[in-house]
Amino acid sequence: MKIPFLSSKAETATDPVCVMSVDTSNPGGGVSTHNGEVYYFCGPGCRVAFEKDPEGYLSGEKSVEM
Repeated sequence: MKIPFLSSKAETATDPVCVMSVDTSNPGGGVSTHNGEVYYFCGPGCRVAFEKDPEGYLSGEKSVEM
């Protein structure tokens, strides 16, 4: 017998600011869209930082170590 809540895998994405894994069904920091792409965040601080300079984080020029 399969138990559905134990057999389903959560979808994850990588926070582009701190590089943490984020559950896409419940991202703690919410989401932001840039150039038609949706990005997921571990916390509000990462989302705010990304929205101030998305190109800096996407290019790897900027990062935050956790």
